[in-house]
Amino acid sequence: MIKWRNVSSLDFYKLMLGGFLFLSPWLFGFVHTSASLDAWMGGITLMATSAAALLIFNDWEEWLALFLGAWMIAAPWVLSFPHIATKIHLIAGLICAYLAALELWLVHFDQRGSMDSEHTRG
Repeated sequence: MIKWRNVSSLDFYKLMLGGFLFLSPWLFGFVHTSASLDAWMGGITLMATSAAALLIFNDWEEWLALFLGAWMIAAPWVLSFPHIATKIHLIAGLICAYLAALELWLVHFDQRGSMDSEHTRG
């Protein structure tokens, strides 16, 4: 059974964002092959990572989502995407990176700004 954590909703939002990114080549008519391929692979990876984080949380899932967000921000310039694909990747990357960083912050720091004792014990 899935144990719902306080920050599980952030993983659910990333799951939905991954689905949107996966469907974006069809929704927005990407004709650039590398933009479509990157959207499909990025969407599948983000959905898999988010689903795994919903089932069993580990820090590496959030770090992977943060890296994936950074890649989505950089990919349009690295792979020379057309205008609409650039916008979609940039917006999705910013949202993904923000949600992953926010979840890492909320998991490791309590409201007073000190380290959470549950995660600092060996």
